[in-house]
Amino acid sequence: MATTMSVSFGLVSVPVLVSPATEDHRVRLHEVHRADAGRIRHRRVCAVDGQEVAYQDVARGVELPDGTTAVLDDAALERLPLPTKHVIEVLGFVAADTVDPISYQRAYYARPAGAGAERPYEVLVAALARTNLVGIAKVAISSRERLAVLRPRYGVLTVQTVFWPDEIRDPGPAPTRPVTDREMELAEMLLTHLQGIDPAAVRDEYAEALGQLVAAVSEGRQLEAPAEPREPPEDLRAVLEASIRAALRGAQASGGRTRQHP
Repeated sequence: MATTMSVSFGLVSVPVLVSPATEDHRVRLHEVHRADAGRIRHRRVCAVDGQEVAYQDVARGVELPDGTTAVLDDAALERLPLPTKHVIEVLGFVAADTVDPISYQRAYYARPAGAGAERPYEVLVAALARTNLVGIAKVAISSRERLAVLRPRYGVLTVQTVFWPDEIRDPGPAPTRPVTDREMELAEMLLTHLQGIDPAAVRDEYAEALGQLVAAVSEGRQLEAPAEPREPPEDLRAVLEASIRAALRGAQASGGRTRQHP
């Protein structure tokens, strides 16, 4: 379902319809009773009176310093004094490659809401594409304000929420073992031979394996255990050289066709 919002930058305001850009195709695993395969149902039970609560009677609550709870229903949340609740407020523009990919979260498409929004919308999308800039904005989605990145994708404006800087964990110290010149040369050569990939050709092997497991369990069969992960190589140079030879053989077997880039 699309939500009506406005993209605001400078004195320009562009009404847009915001909708999710992705969908989940995972196989759903339900909680069931091991003895008879009955579905497990989780009930909403009030901690005060012990009664089950209907969904329409569920609200949000915030515990106050004195121990009481402030109840916030949908009507109260609609009055939330937050400008970004209906406006995607662009704070500024930065080079696209300066946004750390680790910060990206969920993506949404923002399309023009009405004929009057089409011209400024198209100008914004074209300007972002030409300058290779992305917009850094604030937006309130799913009852929470987040940072977001605005960027063009195939002529459509994409709004991608990102983590706040303090939500990204420090990775800790990096390994300090020195790399030899020969190891670096071989690694770069291997990366060159393996360059390019077509994501559309990649299969979801987990979903396939889960389907095989479900079929085996339903038929009373046992599946072979998966292979153990390979240990790190003791002779890195030898493994890199062998990997390069394997990549070259693969390229020759495929008729020298180059890989597609995403």
